[in-house]
Amino acid sequence: MIVKSLTSRGMRTRAALLRAGREAFDEHGYDTVRIDDVCARAGVSHGTFYTYFDSKESLFAEVAGAAMGEMFAASVVGPSAPADPYARIEAANRLYLRAWSANSRLMRTLEHAATADDRFGRLLMELREVFVRRGADGVRRLQEQGLADPTLDPRLTAVMLGGMVEHFAHVWLDLGEQADEETAVDHLTRLWARAIGLTPPSSTDARSSVLEEDA
Repeated sequence: MIVKSLTSRGMRTRAALLRAGREAFDEHGYDTVRIDDVCARAGVSHGTFYTYFDSKESLFAEVAGAAMGEMFAASVVGPSAPADPYARIEAANRLYLRAWSANSRLMRTLEHAATADDRFGRLLMELREVFVRRGADGVRRLQEQGLADPTLDPRLTAVMLGGMVEHFAHVWLDLGEQADEETAVDHLTRLWARAIGLTPPSSTDARSSVLEEDA
């Protein structure tokens, strides 16, 4: 990536290239997109591209990083959410599924690129690390409060349970597994909570029983 002081016009041009790159990678994946495709979408010349990015790889890395940042921000459970730990896990799962829905194609493109190029593999791990740290911090806080199994390793727990949610998001939203959002969030939350030894509130157990009877 080329870092330089930009004029207002330069910032607009760079933003246009990022938008065009996002659209192209979303539609066609990584391998088949050419720099000329991105330039045509952005309405700039081939040479102009290299004023802002030194390669297609650097453009894709920034596009993917921005998308992951959007997902992280969109899935933050803010102070307005209930203080109850179970309710906050539920809120986090709901927000994550919605954030994945908005970014699933690009995330799958990054995963595909990561299998063929170690640079993207490292990038994917770096981007996922922010989610892992957040999950591990949450598990650690619950352990300190005596609400979660103290024998669990917080980081490994966050990696494993976060992987469960991410994989389900892919199967549900990308591959068409049939479930409504409420059922999906409910099951993910119960599995997450019980895995760490967090007891769901009685109201949640009652709601879950109704869902199971209706299934």
